[in-house]
Amino acid sequence: MLTLKVKTKKNLLAFSGGVDSTALFFLLLEQNIPFDIAIVNYNTRKQSKQEVVYALSLALKYKKQCFIHDVQLASSNFEYTARQARYEFFEELIDEYEYETLLTAHQLNDKLEWFFMQLSRGAGLSELLGLNEKLEKSNYTILRPLLNISKSTLETYLNERQIKYFYDESNEDTSFMRNYFREEFCTKFMDKFESGVQKSFAYLHNDLTSLDIAQTPLFKHKELEIFKNLHDDNLNIRVIDLALKQRGYLLSHAQRKEILKQKECVIGTFAIALSYEYIYLSPYITSTMDKPFKELCRVYELPKKIRAYLFKEKFNLNVLKNTMDKFKH
Repeated sequence: MLTLKVKTKKNLLAFSGGVDSTALFFLLLEQNIPFDIAIVNYNTRKQSKQEVVYALSLALKYKKQCFIHDVQLASSNFEYTARQARYEFFEELIDEYEYETLLTAHQLNDKLEWFFMQLSRGAGLSELLGLNEKLEKSNYTILRPLLNISKSTLETYLNERQIKYFYDESNEDTSFMRNYFREEFCTKFMDKFESGVQKSFAYLHNDLTSLDIAQTPLFKHKELEIFKNLHDDNLNIRVIDLALKQRGYLLSHAQRKEILKQKECVIGTFAIALSYEYIYLSPYITSTMDKPFKELCRVYELPKKIRAYLFKEKFNLNVLKNTMDKFKH
């Protein structure tokens, strides 16, 4: 039996009607784990309406709430905007209904595809292993309970029970990078070496966990986080990378190089700064500041990119300075 490690009572399942989320739906049922479902219709395929109808029928049959989000996205970067729309929808539901955990049906093939994609971009260990079973957000947890189970195992599970699921034909479009890696490398590799892939990922995660990295902020208030500068480029980038992932942003290889080179820069909508003692992370905004505030920022050597945010949020700079001085060497 495929045992799931889900201990929470208020769970929201990201459902699509495909192999992975359908398997997770029925595994949750079998193991009496409470959950509701949420599905997004991007209106890009005729089949998507059938998937929504299927989600509604399952919810009705098994007495689950089913939330539906209907969107139409016009963007050259469909995968990115679709992900944004999807998670905004999920987080609205989590806030409104107080779900503890968002369950996603990523599985072992997804993890291998991520690994290959990051490998092609010139990534380090933390980026190669960026698809993790558990990710703590500010007010909920993302849990991927199928991450060590292969897609073929899930297909066998569904087929043996004659459970209906949909196949998304857009997965065959190799103009999308993930589909290219899936078609050309990952599926064939997983079919031959599934056991070895599972073991290797387990060993690599243990190695990564054994690294003593200060991931907890020294100071956190509103959307400002201040970490200790570890005086090691690889470790500092890992701290920044993890902090941004918590906010739903993934760093590229070029952005990591830019951060280390510039020491203070804007990445996406975030201001990032490395001083000798600290790593600062906040939203990046522009705002007119009064002269006393600007002068105090200069005296206290606060990074320029975060000052407007501190001013807008009415931070008490004396309190901030006194708090941070406690952590100085």
